Amino acid sequence: MSVHARPGDAGRGRAIRLTDRVGERDVLDRLIEAVRAGESRALVVRGDPGMGKTVLLDYLAGRAAAAGCRVVLATGMQSEMELAFAGLHQLCAPMLNRAERLPVPQRDALRTAFGLAPGPPPDRFFVGLAALSLLSGVAGNRPLICLVDVEQWLDQASAQALGFVARRLAADPVGLVFAAREPGAELAGLPELIVDGLQDEDARALLDSALAGPLDTRVRDLIVAETRGNPLALLELPRGLTPAELAGGFGLPGVVPLTSRIEDSYRRQLDALPTATRLLLLLAAADPSGDPSLVRRAAWQLHLPVQAGEPAVEAGLVEFGGRVRFRHPLIRSVVYRSASFAERRQVHAALAEVTDPAADPDRRAWHRAQAAAGPDEEVAAELERSAGQAQARGGLAAAAAFLERSVALTADPARLAERILAAAMASMQAGAFAKALDLLATAEAGPLDEFQRARVDLVRGSVAFASGFSSDAPPLLLKAARRLEPFDLELARETYLIAWRAAINCGHSAGEDVLPEICRAVRALPSLPGTPRPLDLLLDGLALLGTDGRAAAIPTLQRAAKAHTDMRVEDVLRWSSVSSEASALLWDVEGMHAISARHVQLVREAGALAQLPIFLNGLGIATAWIGDFARTASLIAEADGVAAAIGIPIPPFTELKLRTLQGKEAEASALIAHAIEFAAASAQEMAAISAHWGAAVLYNGLARYEEALSAARQATSNPFEPWVSIFALPELVEAAARVGDTELAHDALARLAETTRPCGNDIAAGIEARCRALLSDGPAADELYREAIDRLGGTRVRTELARAHLLYGEWLRREGRRIDARERMRTAYDMLAEIGMEAFAERARRELVATGETVRKRSVETVTTLTAQETSIARLAGDGLTNPEIGARLFLSARTVEWHLRKIFAKLGIGSRRELNAALAQLRQDSQPT
Repeated sequence: MSVHARPGDAGRGRAIRLTDRVGERDVLDRLIEAVRAGESRALVVRGDPGMGKTVLLDYLAGRAAAAGCRVVLATGMQSEMELAFAGLHQLCAPMLNRAERLPVPQRDALRTAFGLAPGPPPDRFFVGLAALSLLSGVAGNRPLICLVDVEQWLDQASAQALGFVARRLAADPVGLVFAAREPGAELAGLPELIVDGLQDEDARALLDSALAGPLDTRVRDLIVAETRGNPLALLELPRGLTPAELAGGFGLPGVVPLTSRIEDSYRRQLDALPTATRLLLLLAAADPSGDPSLVRRAAWQLHLPVQAGEPAVEAGLVEFGGRVRFRHPLIRSVVYRSASFAERRQVHAALAEVTDPAADPDRRAWHRAQAAAGPDEEVAAELERSAGQAQARGGLAAAAAFLERSVALTADPARLAERILAAAMASMQAGAFAKALDLLATAEAGPLDEFQRARVDLVRGSVAFASGFSSDAPPLLLKAARRLEPFDLELARETYLIAWRAAINCGHSAGEDVLPEICRAVRALPSLPGTPRPLDLLLDGLALLGTDGRAAAIPTLQRAAKAHTDMRVEDVLRWSSVSSEASALLWDVEGMHAISARHVQLVREAGALAQLPIFLNGLGIATAWIGDFARTASLIAEADGVAAAIGIPIPPFTELKLRTLQGKEAEASALIAHAIEFAAASAQEMAAISAHWGAAVLYNGLARYEEALSAARQATSNPFEPWVSIFALPELVEAAARVGDTELAHDALARLAETTRPCGNDIAAGIEARCRALLSDGPAADELYREAIDRLGGTRVRTELARAHLLYGEWLRREGRRIDARERMRTAYDMLAEIGMEAFAERARRELVATGETVRKRSVETVTTLTAQETSIARLAGDGLTNPEIGARLFLSARTVEWHLRKIFAKLGIGSRRELNAALAQLRQDSQPT
């Protein structure tokens, strides 16, 4: 939402009275009242430079403090944008004494992110969860208002973490208010207070207050019009202009942008200051910490007199108090940009000299880099170490910035190439794809050895793959893998696996020969020494699948599936896209579910929020296939909640699977259309195959077999895609059999049998027997249906078992065995209705009616009294988890969990956690049709 308020104010001291700004005051006062009442509020104050955002934050801080709230402040600084989590640390520093009360994983993540303790690189959003818990805990004693000024200059890691916090605030007495010119994508969707220019009457009054004498009315109106009511411009532009210039309007050329004119005004004020004062201001502008003692020590290094700052303070440009604070962020920017390069190097050298190398090595390295006049290997190496430390804290963007600056200071050609490649890889991992490609071009302009050329290809292919599954990715990655073989066989194998995945996702757009070529190349590789990794087994199995067929690949894939259950969390996170692929190739839905559940647990424990939605969706697909739709809905809600909180949208493939199995035509059709559009836009053919598979299931359930046949043919048309196109074959057999195209049905059955027979498990054998029964007659069909039911009945895959009962019952009725058909169809109907497969249940109901039984038409819904999130919380609480444990699982504060539980208890009519499981069971029973 956007809250459009009346115009704001700017500057300090001479700004127009805030009491005249009723609209903004009311918005901020209501925010304070809500927080004091125990509610959470997030707000973005947005406006052009000079509109008064900082003054509004000052007003909010004063009012909140007077109302008994605790107030903490962080300010984004351009010079600190490359230091990971610097802004978040600034905000949280006054509260870190409470960090010991956080859950241990969150406490450790926060300490690692702030460089206070060693540890594995924390997920940036998990750091946000730790910050959320910290703020919630602090607010438990006293309502908390957090202010973040100049948000556009926050470092990327802090912006992402605080955006996560803003989206997960729910029932905590915390207000989080950002001020920004143009908010970053991290804040997208948050409520906004848009601060516009002053009305003409107020603008004229403010301008008059800034003038020493009268001004011609026409000139005054010209100034008001040109400034568009910008308060800072109205206050600052007259400064330094002579009465003659003002009288003629000569100081305000209309062709110059307003911000530039304000900066010119500041520049004139700076020019009037003594040289020593200007140098001291430059020191303050170059130091992002705002630490006055640090500035004093650096000033001493430059032999600046103690009283050097007095003229700037008297001019109202800066304050030297508990923190060094410029009157407006533009002043800091003007001070720094107005200085010569020599002057900047001089102050950065002084700041580096007085910055503690043990307590703040990264900031010291950055100052040394800015002080370097040319290539300097010692500083370049220090920046390289800082990049490693930034990456260890989870700051990929910061690591890329350090490495890029290290490149600029490197003279040795051999080291230069290595650092460029490291910077390109870090930029790619941080999502700065254009920067990564620019760095690769720089690397290729100089001398490279073959190993370095191979890594250029690897980064370029990885950028193509990560930026949208481009059809360029598979051949680039194949080329990189081949070049890597002589130098790093392990990396070459990993690259082949990425290339294989990219080729599958792109489908035909990657070219017909790429996938077979990848498989042949892998088959020609020498074996790695020692025990093969799960990924090596998977790669070998996939290569065998492509060269020798499924029967040859099955033993290796079975070993790979078993090995994937014991993968280390580091490998799980790194290879999220292939974690359960071996089980899927074996028709082992139960194995898919077990591996996915295990990997979700590992990812949750690691706090890898950026990747958690991927794993939750994988588990959701397996859970829907098994037939637990309530649990699937809960997983979808959790994945969507995390994705919304971190601002990374995910394709709704799990919901598509659920809705098509449920037979909800309207919802499923919209999702199918969306997936097909997504596939066309991203050149990701696998998304379209998944959509067509879903459509085939939907239309078979609705008994619209011509439409099911069309969808199933499209889903099974890719000869290279080894998962979804195979899963869609049973739909093709059923639809073709129902429309009478027995030739197509037999062809689909033959293709299906090639995939099921080598697997040797009951799911594969049961599905094949069910499909074979559709094309058989007499006792053979009867025996096959019974075999399908016996085999599937020994598994957890209830959706396939229920459909086997349905097909058997339909066959029995056509055979004239009405009593047997009625019994079998009643079983099918009850199972399908209990699972929630409404379309298939309606098919069964119609068959029951045809046998002469009266059946009331009914539909099934999963638990509807509780939302999906409430259901998840209730289930976890019923399992005995505490509020902090539930919060850690669902990425909420403990206080928010408590708030949800109160609502859940009221809805269920219970008074304690001990009653939850019984109440949930009753709710599920009540939702079942009778």
